Amino acid sequence: MRLQNFIGGEFVDAKSGETIENIAPFDGSVTSLIPRSTADDVEAAVEAAQHAFAAWSALSFEERARVLDAVADRIEERAEEFAMAEAIDTGKPIVLTRAVDIPRAVSNFRFFAQAVQQHGTSSYASNGAINYSLRQPVGIAGLITPWNLPAYLLSWKVAPALAMGNCVVCKPSEFTPTTASLFGEVFNEVGAP
Repeated sequence: MRLQNFIGGEFVDAKSGETIENIAPFDGSVTSLIPRSTADDVEAAVEAAQHAFAAWSALSFEERARVLDAVADRIEERAEEFAMAEAIDTGKPIVLTRAVDIPRAVSNFRFFAQAVQQHGTSSYASNGAINYSLRQPVGIAGLITPWNLPAYLLSWKVAPALAMGNCVVCKPSEFTPTTASLFGEVFNEVGAP
């Protein structure tokens, strides 16, 4: 299997064409080839995120929540595929990825889909001044996830950023890239920009 970068809603090879072997921790076999991305690929991802930002940030809280719920639904529908990919990448027992990792990723998307609909501003008086918070998109978030909880932690970072109307550029661990690739497929399947 050959994984690709997910940039602007499309799967693309690294601009250099170079790859890295994804090694299974349980037996040392090569499970896939992944892109050896460089600054050029990051720049392309940032440009794509900036392009998507105007449309995504203009959606209402409710519209973004619907997309996040659709992502959660689709991950649930593909739960076995996600659990197997997570088990192979991390070396965890599949019983654990089925019972904890993938259900938690689904829960993260659902939690932030609900939380974003409880929006509002708040203000607090203090020492003759008024402090307030605005919940509004700020731009592009760069997200890096570790190898030990790839689906869970990627969803924990992506869901709140998207819920608030931001766009993301994610860098999964090169040791556990497969569920990140599956997330890209899911975002395309639900029609996310």
